[in-house]
Amino acid sequence: MSKSSTKTRNQSQSRPALRVGRQLAYVEVASSELTRDINRDLILEHIRAHQPVSRVELARISGLQPSTVSSIVEQLKEERWVKEGATIKTARGRRPTQLTLNDELLMLVADVRPHHAVLAVVDLNGHFLSRRLVPLPSDVKKGCEVIADGMAKLRDEHPGKIFEGVGLSVPGRVDPGTNRLVLVPNLQWKGYDVSGDIGKRLGLKVELENDANACLLSELWFGHIDGLRNVVLIAISEGIGAAILAEGKLIGGGNGLAGEFGHICIDAHGPKCGCGKNGCWEMFASSQAAVRYYTELRPKEPKPTMTELISKAMNKDEAAVAALTRQSEEIGKGLRMVTASLAPEAVLFAGDITTFWDLSGPIIERECKRGLLTDGSGPRLLSIGDGELALLRGAAAVVLQRHSGYYRSAHARPRTA
Repeated sequence: MSKSSTKTRNQSQSRPALRVGRQLAYVEVASSELTRDINRDLILEHIRAHQPVSRVELARISGLQPSTVSSIVEQLKEERWVKEGATIKTARGRRPTQLTLNDELLMLVADVRPHHAVLAVVDLNGHFLSRRLVPLPSDVKKGCEVIADGMAKLRDEHPGKIFEGVGLSVPGRVDPGTNRLVLVPNLQWKGYDVSGDIGKRLGLKVELENDANACLLSELWFGHIDGLRNVVLIAISEGIGAAILAEGKLIGGGNGLAGEFGHICIDAHGPKCGCGKNGCWEMFASSQAAVRYYTELRPKEPKPTMTELISKAMNKDEAAVAALTRQSEEIGKGLRMVTASLAPEAVLFAGDITTFWDLSGPIIERECKRGLLTDGSGPRLLSIGDGELALLRGAAAVVLQRHSGYYRSAHARPRTA
């Protein structure tokens, strides 16, 4: 499984330096521990992709020695990530047992929005076993209480199951060193120990991650972008978030702030953004922008929710169609800076925008292509389907990514069963 946690400054300084011209380039030294970690992730991914699968098949698929595969499998079994099932009949020798991901191991996850949170129970295969929506108060402490209470009720619905941890997909940026929000314009949670609060209430380790990063991790784990090494994921709901996969590595940047394209100013005279600045891209291309466009066209009508606006558009309401069309045009225009700076092979879209992709997709592609620097066809633009489910699976993928490897994140704590 791909690792997204960034290296600390001390770790970077301890690497040997390779002089390239006048610059010093730091290179990673391959240790036996790092090799073991990579092999472990490889085996876990192959089990996920090929289950049920035997140790013999894993050795053939991975190219690793049978003894190495067996050692890793035993560790994964001991930690409850995988389990053994039926045996296979063979012409001779021992009957190999089949390995699968452990469907008894579950995760509590949440897609957190400014006014509500969607909670769910997810297994290692990304299957949803329970789900509920809870309204969120503006006070962060009360919000944590509401989320924890809702998750406790979901956990009670699955007696006898093992819960590995909690994953929260949040509309902001998370410092990988502290597991706290450092930038969250649309939610008043900055600096509060959300993970510590909810973790204490549930007795489980809690992981926070930016919603776009979480979605991209989900796509990596569940195999939807196999073979692609340069991808940008854009999550569009109340705000705009982005995640970057460059040369096969998820880019976090300093303090986890990489990918904040939504807060790049595109019109200094535009509306004031939640970040305090004027004219940010998300003020023209987010769901709240689409709702604003509609109210400008129909000022005497009640302000709709985004779901209501999409429903109106599906029923051929001209103002609703015009509002979503304008939003899609602004997304495409802003996407030009993303493609010019990163040159991705594909751009994935998550969040509210996916629910009216038949309308928005062609408009976004048209506007994006107008800004291409070359005569090429540009990146593929892909909707990853149900935005809500993608965000919840993303929260689950964060728990998987941070809990299943040898190298724990800087804020790792012992697991509570």
